[in-house]
Formats: sequence, C-alpha cells, structure tokens
Amino acid sequence: MRWNHLAEEPDPAAGAVNPALFGTSAVTTRTFDTPEFRGITFHEVRARSIVNRVPGASRMPFEWTVNPYRGCSHACVYCFARKTHGYLDLDTGIGFDSQIVVKVNAPELLRRELSSRQWRGAHIAMGTNVDCYQRAEGRYQLMPGIIEALTNHANPFSILTKGTLILRDLDTLRRAADVTEVGISVSVGFLDAELWRTVEPGTPAPERRLDVVRTLTARGLGCGVLMAPVIPFLGDRPEQLRATVRAIAEAGAVSVTPLVLHLRPGAREWFMAWLARHHPGLVARYERMYAAGAYAPTWYQRRITRQVHELAAEYGIGPAGRGASRRIAPPRPPVPAPEAASAGPTQLTLL
Repeated sequence: MRWNHLAEEPDPAAGAVNPALFGTSAVTTRTFDTPEFRGITFHEVRARSIVNRVPGASRMPFEWTVNPYRGCSHACVYCFARKTHGYLDLDTGIGFDSQIVVKVNAPELLRRELSSRQWRGAHIAMGTNVDCYQRAEGRYQLMPGIIEALTNHANPFSILTKGTLILRDLDTLRRAADVTEVGISVSVGFLDAELWRTVEPGTPAPERRLDVVRTLTARGLGCGVLMAPVIPFLGDRPEQLRATVRAIAEAGAVSVTPLVLHLRPGAREWFMAWLARHHPGLVARYERMYAAGAYAPTWYQRRITRQVHELAAEYGIGPAGRGASRRIAPPRPPVPAPEAASAGPTQLTLL
C-alpha cells in the first residue's frame, strides 16, 4: 500500500485545487494504490464548520445536516450532488466520482459545535448530499466519532445510505438509539443487476443493501427503504416494482417510500450522456418526459407512488411515517426544492 503526499501542490491530473474553495487554508492530496481506491484522489481538509443549515430549510423535513465527504465513489450517474463539485472548480462528471473531499476533523468539530450554547439539539440528517458510508469511510473512519458525538449530546439524527459499511457501526448506533431518536434508511430503487452495474457502478449490489436492512432489523434497529430512484422505462414495469417491493418486505423493512428519478442541472447532463451510450432509443422519450424541468410529470409520479404503496400494503409494509421513534424511524425525504414545489409527490434530494 502506498500513499502519495501532495500537500498544497496537487497533481494536475486531479484538477486544480484551491484551498480557499474548501473553506480551509490547506489541502493535502493523496492517492492510494489498493484496488478499492485505485483511480481515486482524496483531498484532506480541516473544515471550519460541520453542522450546515439546509438552504430553504422551511420547506424541508430537517434543518441541519452533517456531510463529512464531498464527491462520492458510488458514481451514481443521476446523483444531484454532482453540481456541488463545480463550486470547488472540480469536474462534475468523472471528477465527482473520483475526487473526494474528506473533512478529516469532522468528529472533533462536531463535538465542539454541539457543545455550543447556541446549539439547541435539532435533528441532524446525514447522507442527504453524498453517502457518508461510501468507500472512503472504510479508510478514514469518521462516522464512529460523529455518531459518538451525537450520542454524548443525545442529539437526534438520521442516516441514509447505499453502503454496507454502516454495519461496522451497528453497536455504536444501538448505543445512540438508547438515548435519542435514530433514523436509518437504505436506498434500493430496483433489483435489476444489469441496470445496477451501469447506473450505480460504485455501490454494493441491491441484494447486499437489503441484507443491511435485514441485519439492522434483526438487531433492533428498524430500517426503512427509500425505493429510489424509480427510473422511467428501465425500472418501472409492474413486475419490476412488485419484485422490488416484495424483496424489501422480505428484508424486514419498516417502511418503503418510492421516489421517481429527477434530473437537476449537472446530474441531467451526465445521466443523459449515460442514456445515450446505453439506451439511445430512450433519449427522445426522456427529453419529452423531463421537458418541463428536473422532475417527471405529476401524473407519472402519482402513478408510481400509488402502485408501490398498493404493493407495500399487500406485502404488509407501509410508507414512511411522518413521525419518528427510537430505533425504528427512517429519515423523512425532503420536500422538493422551490422549482418543483408543484411537481407532485415528494422527491429525495440525494437521488
């Protein structure tokens, strides 16, 4: 194993790194030559703050987030957060997948901010921007310290993930759930193996994510599933929806919430390029479906929501509740951004 240190003078191939853009005065850039990190560059920063207020928080079901990483090796072609890499002068395509910003002081910074007299103990959501259990977490191990800080302050929180690494922290999460409200949800939009390999190439297989649901539930940490994204014309056939909901129910999920694919600027261009390569015959249909903006038509969203809820009821599970209780509360998906306020059913900003 080998780390390459490139402090303050980054590798030109990694993209121009301006420390000021990271909210810090120094950036250490590293590469790691083991197979799981090959081709990925890590930009280690010491952030100045870690608890972030959500823009337009009055429209959201949570007001505060913690994001220890920026960029995501899950490489989901539809991820809305791609646009945020542009704010760092980094590429929003492959760069988003391979240029990962790591806030190495996240746990200590969180402990300090939670101890502030100004902090009132509001719910903190994690995984709503990029996945806090992406591959980088296996190396940097920021989440145990983050969860412990929240536990010590009995601060309610929720986690949304596609990663199986959350099971590493199972005992830590159980201790947190003994003193505060803890919500956990896993994202599984479909079961199709070919679709998964091309559209979510850096994630664990859907079946492995459902194993996470199964394990968490068996250990007393009830887990919801965000059935997201439901991808039009590729993952929305009735038999596909049925198979996915049935598998979610068999995994023991306490809830299922369907969310149709939406394509914001940044993600839209990357997804449409992927579509042109893998499913060129669908390009025109997508252009028509998303002609009005980032969201699929209201009638389509409502149809998918109705179908999934009917299947969920048939298999003995229901949609995510609006409340929260210890150990079983999945995080609630955010309300659409203002541009989509009238677009119909709720959309999850992570997807």
